[in-house]
Amino acid sequence: MSLDIKICGLKTDDTVAAALDGGASHIGFIFFPKSPRNIDPVTAGRLRQAAKGRATAVAVTVNADDATLDEIVAAMQPDMLQLHGDESPARVTQIKQRYGLPVMKAISVRERRDLDAIAAYIGIADRFLFDAKPPKGSDLPGGNGVAFDWTILSSLDASVDYMLSGGLNAGNIAEALEATNARAIDISSGVESAPGVKDVSLIRDFFRTVRAAKSADAA
Repeated sequence: MSLDIKICGLKTDDTVAAALDGGASHIGFIFFPKSPRNIDPVTAGRLRQAAKGRATAVAVTVNADDATLDEIVAAMQPDMLQLHGDESPARVTQIKQRYGLPVMKAISVRERRDLDAIAAYIGIADRFLFDAKPPKGSDLPGGNGVAFDWTILSSLDASVDYMLSGGLNAGNIAEALEATNARAIDISSGVESAPGVKDVSLIRDFFRTVRAAKSADAA
């Protein structure tokens, strides 16, 4: 089984290179001022050039208005938009129509009933991203290094296309893949040496661990 891997919150040439060389299918750039991973559209536009023909470049926003999205899309030219806020199905539809880009909608998960939220987006969002609900008091909707109970996903219809996110790292990715059979994963804080600081060695370690887990599963 092929596995899509997204390294999110990239900000430097060397970490983009490490993600691509490791085999990332997606690289993500975050446009959210409160995040330590926030990047400006022009820099993201330069960095994403390395992904052309190699990986899907994703622009991650949180309840962004049209003016903000216009600036990001014009400067970065992303392949996909990730909406990580409270965007309604109507707003997702509007954004897809405005930019003609596929959209991944993030859903915050803590308990099984949180998955009920996806029903309204079926047929609208091109993919889902399941992330852990942020800890109380956090200003960040994602990138908090928190995992949720992966067994919750066992009741999910197999037709739902999603990326698994939330607290993933080299130490738990094998367990996460075994528990969920996820076909796509997203990692951000799990390959950082400090909040917002991606670490090339941690990125490489993560890919090595994923490859080992996949080999063991195939054996």
